[in-house]
Amino acid sequence: MARLDLDDLPPKIAALLTGLGEGEELTLVQNGLVTGRLVAGAPTPSASVALVEPDQNAREVFENFRSAIEDEF
Repeated sequence: MARLDLDDLPPKIAALLTGLGEGEELTLVQNGLVTGRLVAGAPTPSASVALVEPDQNAREVFENFRSAIEDEF
């Protein structure tokens, strides 16, 4: 399972991701094209403990996001 550690991201991006409210949408753009959308959900009480297997679409979105971050920094 892929994992994105916010501590490994630049502070501005980590703040953007953690600052999303429930139901807010984050659009991922690369080279002017929308590569994905993330919708923030309510955190679960055991979110820090529970590991949930993401569906294939979420994996692709996060992989594209990770690649874009690595290309920029």
